[in-house]
Amino acid sequence: MAIDTRIYNIKVDVQTQYIAEQSDPEDERYVFAYTITIRNEGSVPAKLLTRHWIITNANGKTQEVRGEGVVGEQPHLKPGEGFRYTSGTVLETPVGSMQGSYQMVADDGVKFYTKIAPFTLSTPHTIH
Repeated sequence: MAIDTRIYNIKVDVQTQYIAEQSDPEDERYVFAYTITIRNEGSVPAKLLTRHWIITNANGKTQEVRGEGVVGEQPHLKPGEGFRYTSGTVLETPVGSMQGSYQMVADDGVKFYTKIAPFTLSTPHTIH
Protein backbone atom coordinates (compact mmCIF):
# COMPACT_ATOMS: atom_id res chain seq x y z
CA MET A 1 0.00 0.00 0.00
CA ALA A 2 1.42 3.37 -1.02
CA ILE A 3 1.43 6.10 1.61
CA ASP A 4 0.03 9.47 0.51
CA THR A 5 2.90 11.85 1.23
CA ARG A 6 0.55 14.84 1.30
CA ILE A 7 -1.12 13.31 4.36
CA TYR A 8 1.83 11.45 5.93
CA ASN A 9 4.95 13.54 5.39
CA ILE A 10 7.70 13.77 7.98
CA LYS A 11 10.77 15.78 6.94
CA VAL A 12 14.13 15.09 8.61
CA ASP A 13 17.08 17.51 8.60
CA VAL A 14 20.49 16.65 10.06
CA GLN A 15 23.45 18.71 11.24
CA THR A 16 26.65 17.01 12.41
CA GLN A 17 29.58 18.07 14.56
CA TYR A 18 32.91 16.49 15.49
CA ILE A 19 33.51 16.58 19.25
CA ALA A 20 37.31 16.90 19.48
CA GLU A 21 37.46 17.18 23.28
CA GLN A 22 35.81 13.75 23.71
CA SER A 23 37.78 12.11 20.91
CA ASP A 24 41.14 10.32 21.08
CA PRO A 25 42.49 9.72 17.55
CA GLU A 26 45.52 7.81 18.90
CA ASP A 27 43.07 5.32 20.42
CA GLU A 28 40.88 5.29 17.26
CA ARG A 29 38.04 7.06 19.07
CA TYR A 30 36.18 9.75 17.11
CA VAL A 31 33.09 11.25 18.76
CA PHE A 32 30.37 12.90 16.71
CA ALA A 33 27.18 14.71 17.65
CA TYR A 34 24.22 14.96 15.34
CA THR A 35 21.24 17.27 15.68
CA ILE A 36 18.04 16.05 14.07
CA THR A 37 15.05 18.22 13.27
CA ILE A 38 11.86 16.26 12.57
CA ARG A 39 8.99 18.23 11.04
CA ASN A 40 5.46 17.10 10.26
CA GLU A 41 4.72 18.51 6.78
CA GLY A 42 1.70 16.26 6.32
CA SER A 43 -1.92 16.92 7.24
CA VAL A 44 -2.36 14.33 10.03
CA PRO A 45 -0.75 14.39 13.48
CA ALA A 46 1.77 11.57 13.98
CA LYS A 47 3.84 10.08 16.79
CA LEU A 48 7.39 8.76 16.46
CA LEU A 49 7.43 5.15 17.71
CA THR A 50 10.87 3.71 16.93
CA ARG A 51 14.23 4.52 15.41
CA HIS A 52 16.59 2.40 13.32
CA TRP A 53 20.12 3.57 12.53
CA ILE A 54 22.83 2.02 10.37
CA ILE A 55 26.22 3.48 11.29
CA THR A 56 29.17 2.71 9.01
CA ASN A 57 32.81 3.66 9.53
CA ALA A 58 35.46 4.20 6.84
CA ASN A 59 36.57 0.56 7.12
CA GLY A 60 33.08 -0.63 6.21
CA LYS A 61 32.29 -1.81 9.75
CA THR A 62 28.55 -1.48 10.32
CA GLN A 63 26.60 -1.11 13.52
CA GLU A 64 22.80 -1.16 13.77
CA VAL A 65 20.88 0.62 16.51
CA ARG A 66 17.17 0.06 17.11
CA GLY A 67 15.00 1.37 19.88
CA GLU A 68 11.89 3.12 21.01
CA GLY A 69 11.64 6.84 20.43
CA VAL A 70 14.56 9.25 20.35
CA VAL A 71 16.50 10.52 23.41
CA GLY A 72 13.89 8.89 25.66
CA GLU A 73 10.94 10.59 23.99
CA GLN A 74 8.27 9.67 21.47
CA PRO A 75 7.31 13.09 20.13
CA HIS A 76 3.76 13.62 18.85
CA LEU A 77 3.79 16.17 16.05
CA LYS A 78 0.76 18.04 14.78
CA PRO A 79 0.90 19.31 11.19
CA GLY A 80 3.49 22.09 11.01
CA GLU A 81 5.14 21.15 14.30
CA GLY A 82 8.74 20.12 14.71
CA PHE A 83 10.96 18.38 17.25
CA ARG A 84 14.72 18.81 17.57
CA TYR A 85 17.17 16.67 19.49
CA THR A 86 20.88 16.02 19.69
CA SER A 87 22.52 12.64 20.13
CA GLY A 88 25.90 11.15 19.33
CA THR A 89 27.95 8.21 18.18
CA VAL A 90 31.55 7.02 18.40
CA LEU A 91 33.51 5.75 15.38
CA GLU A 92 36.90 4.05 15.08
CA THR A 93 37.69 6.12 11.97
CA PRO A 94 37.71 9.90 11.29
CA VAL A 95 35.00 9.50 8.63
CA GLY A 96 31.78 7.52 8.56
CA SER A 97 28.13 7.73 7.70
CA MET A 98 24.70 7.18 9.19
CA GLN A 99 21.30 6.49 7.70
CA GLY A 100 18.09 5.04 8.98
CA SER A 101 14.40 5.44 9.54
CA TYR A 102 11.73 6.36 12.05
CA GLN A 103 8.53 4.35 12.40
CA MET A 104 5.61 6.70 12.86
CA VAL A 105 1.94 6.18 13.67
CA ALA A 106 -0.58 8.76 12.53
CA ASP A 107 -3.58 9.68 14.67
CA ASP A 108 -5.78 7.80 12.18
CA GLY A 109 -3.90 4.57 12.99
CA VAL A 110 -1.78 4.37 9.83
CA LYS A 111 1.81 3.28 10.51
CA PHE A 112 4.52 4.46 8.14
CA TYR A 113 8.29 4.84 7.93
CA THR A 114 10.24 8.01 7.37
CA LYS A 115 13.61 7.38 5.74
CA ILE A 116 16.64 9.30 6.94
CA ALA A 117 18.96 9.84 4.00
CA PRO A 118 22.64 8.95 4.47
CA PHE A 119 24.72 11.71 6.02
CA THR A 120 28.47 11.97 6.60
CA LEU A 121 30.29 12.13 9.90
CA SER A 122 33.74 13.63 9.38
CA THR A 123 36.51 15.28 11.34
CA PRO A 124 37.43 18.77 10.09
CA HIS A 125 39.58 18.90 6.95
CA THR A 126 39.06 15.19 6.17
CA ILE A 127 36.60 15.66 3.32
CA HIS A 128 36.99 18.61 0.97
